[in-house]
Amino acid sequence: MIDKALLQEKKWHSLKSEEVMTMLQTSPEGLSNAEVQERQIAYGRNTLPEKHRINIWKIVFSQLVNPLIFILIAAAIASFAIGEPKDAIFIFLVILINTAIGAFQEYNAEKSAANLQKLLRITSRVIREGSEQYLDSEELVPGDFILLESGSKVPADIRLIEANGLEIDESFLTGESQAVLKNTDAIKKEVVVADKKNMAFAGATVMSGRGSGIVIYTGLDTEVGKIAQNVSQGESAKPPLILRMEKFTKNIAYFIVVLCVILAVLLRFQGMDMSAIFFFVVALSVSAIPEGLPVSLTVALAVATKRMAKRNVIVRKLTSVESLGSCTVIASDKTGTLTVNQQTVKKIYLPNGKSFDISGEGYNGEGEIYTTEPYERVRDLSDFIGLKQIIEISILANEGVLEKKKEGWDYHGDAMDVALLGLGYKAGISPVQISKVLPCLGKIPYESEKKFSASFYKRGSNTYCGMKGAVETVLDFCVVPEERGFSKQQVLDQAEELAKKGYRVLAFAENTVGLFQPEDHAREEDIPKLEFVGLICFIDPLRSEAKSSIDKCKKAGIKVIMITGDHPATAANISRELGIQNDDQPVVTGKMLLQAGNPDGSKFKELVLSTSVFGRVSPQQKLEIVDVLIKSGEFVAVTGDGVNDAPALKRANIGVAMGSGTDVAKDVGAMIVVDDNFSSIVAGVEEGRFAYDNVRKVIYLLVSTGASEVFMVLLAIIFGLPLPLLAVQLLWLNLVTNGIQDKALAFEAGEPETMKRKPRKPSEGIFNKIMTMQILLSGLIIGSIAFGFWYYLIKQLQMEEESARNLVLLFMVLVQNVHVFNCRSERKSTFKISIVKNYWLIIFIIAVQALHISSMYIPSMQEMLRISPISLNDWVTVLILAFPIVIVMEIFKLIYNRMASDNNEHFPKRNSIPS
Repeated sequence: MIDKALLQEKKWHSLKSEEVMTMLQTSPEGLSNAEVQERQIAYGRNTLPEKHRINIWKIVFSQLVNPLIFILIAAAIASFAIGEPKDAIFIFLVILINTAIGAFQEYNAEKSAANLQKLLRITSRVIREGSEQYLDSEELVPGDFILLESGSKVPADIRLIEANGLEIDESFLTGESQAVLKNTDAIKKEVVVADKKNMAFAGATVMSGRGSGIVIYTGLDTEVGKIAQNVSQGESAKPPLILRMEKFTKNIAYFIVVLCVILAVLLRFQGMDMSAIFFFVVALSVSAIPEGLPVSLTVALAVATKRMAKRNVIVRKLTSVESLGSCTVIASDKTGTLTVNQQTVKKIYLPNGKSFDISGEGYNGEGEIYTTEPYERVRDLSDFIGLKQIIEISILANEGVLEKKKEGWDYHGDAMDVALLGLGYKAGISPVQISKVLPCLGKIPYESEKKFSASFYKRGSNTYCGMKGAVETVLDFCVVPEERGFSKQQVLDQAEELAKKGYRVLAFAENTVGLFQPEDHAREEDIPKLEFVGLICFIDPLRSEAKSSIDKCKKAGIKVIMITGDHPATAANISRELGIQNDDQPVVTGKMLLQAGNPDGSKFKELVLSTSVFGRVSPQQKLEIVDVLIKSGEFVAVTGDGVNDAPALKRANIGVAMGSGTDVAKDVGAMIVVDDNFSSIVAGVEEGRFAYDNVRKVIYLLVSTGASEVFMVLLAIIFGLPLPLLAVQLLWLNLVTNGIQDKALAFEAGEPETMKRKPRKPSEGIFNKIMTMQILLSGLIIGSIAFGFWYYLIKQLQMEEESARNLVLLFMVLVQNVHVFNCRSERKSTFKISIVKNYWLIIFIIAVQALHISSMYIPSMQEMLRISPISLNDWVTVLILAFPIVIVMEIFKLIYNRMASDNNEHFPKRNSIPS
């Protein structure tokens, strides 16, 4: 028995079948039961490890490990220390609510490994001790002899020993849109997974033919197993919002500590005792900390989550909501993401020079046939010599099934055959109809070695043979007289040019047959010399909305790149059609990446950044590409639907899985696009940007009002006046009144010009230039007015402190009600934003006023907040005092917009990846 380490090192694709059997000590008779038991002990079972569910307490703990939460806990403890338990209870209540909401969203543990495991839980046909057995794939070991047939799942990584027309769909693993025709020939050179034609990989599906082979790798050693390890061990990049909030909370913490130290030293020098200093410090801390931010942030993201769901984007983690809006690069898969992953007939070429375009996409009969010159719809096939003939042959020499049922189109069989049946329906010819008009007398089914299929049928009194297949094969059966005006070589050259454009090309031929005896399986000897009828071209078509969506991304400053396991020529043509790639940009292949060496090296990085299209890349290489982009300073969103996309989806800043994709991709992705529509990704980008803007609006409101409270307290200390507001009153402002109305900003609809902005710089924090200026200005204005009002009440009117605080507190509530309108947009005038777009704002403001005024009449609230009822005249006077903040901020926006326009500061450019 071969050592496990040696087993993993061997290049099995480079060995001959006999060498493989010799090294694994096996044969077509299979292993003995004793050998199987021995190998199961040595190699383990053919399973992947189940991923354990995250404990609920760990989830709760992860919610608490947050710098802002630490600050809140410290403030609560300080409140207890100075004998203000009510303040502490308020803070702990906020922490409790925030933790509960966050834990609920994160409760569903990642199940990637479990879903990968499902790919291997299948029954296999195995030869053991000379007899055929059906066994659970978990029992397989290296050396087992496996039988494969059409429709079966490959249970492990297998070196093929026999392959008869064996075509296997490996798109889930390689991204290759077409089923791969397998063979048993040894491949001496080093190749990527997609080019290992003598291997079959676990989880793949046999589309046609049959074969047999020897199990090489099981469990984690399979290609799927390697992906499982990458998914479970791979590092996930932090979402942009988390990075920015971490930086924000850290800055707030530093600010509070420095401010409190300075204040304590200043007051101590003034001779104040330590208990009084401690009281001032706690009040200042409560003022500076945006206690309502965690809940407000959660609400803003939850609102965005619901909006995204309405636009077919399901978000699995709240913090991922705005990630799409932050991305600078979208790395998209091709098959099933930009294309429909269904072969479709798109062109027909006849020998007389006529050509036709076919509309529609996918496995259905919905579409039309058009002439290319002039471009007109074909209404009668008989108007064009040879058109009806080639379509009839495509239906007759066909082994697929395509039927329209109530629930949609039902199909099975070879992709090309199904696509040709779709062409027949578009032409108005159904398989049932043609079988009556042209009864079949016999068929030669398609075999990969022969590369053609043929059908014998009656047309009138004559018997005909129609053939379809590879161009060179069909031409070998044809006679092309000189008088027809073309040669076989010209047909071959035309087919080659079409292949370079990304088309799969089949040739068609037909002629009468002399004597023919009807039989189920006709013989090749029955085929007469044929006449070439024409070419039909297939392609996996682009999704109809893909190009316009990519254009929108470009306008939003987002770079779209394509990473696929498909052929480089196909990738190049599709990328140019979509506008992803320029003509002077190369397609970087998996082989080129291998030659570039270490993924951490400069040569590899330079190669990755030189292009927008990658073809024939392995899952590991896709992960390495994404890693390079992230390390280059990009925020990367990766889209995909297959198992092969899973590692890159997890590594990306934001993984976007397609709804029709594998469970693995969906569980790894932070978001799921339900309708597989690339335009939904663009909608997600838009909603993500709206979400981030709304988060900024909430932060702007909370921090600016908090800054005004800090400035008001500092002025009171400097001028030797008592505290304008007590700690419990500050908490009332921050947690209740402001804590209610700031939620309304989460419902802002978003500004239309958002998608015309370039992405934010990855290094840009929450506090950019405009926000910093607005916070400082509004904080100073509100704080100055509040202190001036306090000074006037205490010094000029000689009012009692409690009564004066009652009015100052009302002023702060009202000025916050007014200031929230300033926060609706950082640049647009308050008066240009319709209130109809966010009626919640008015409702919340009314609710805040009702709550505060009601509290003035409730004894328990009067006692806790030290407040009392006021007259309507006082209320109107204080309201008027609150309005100057709107005038000041309107003037600021006007001046800033003019300066930004002159200096072109709105949309900085990025240059890291070529367009």
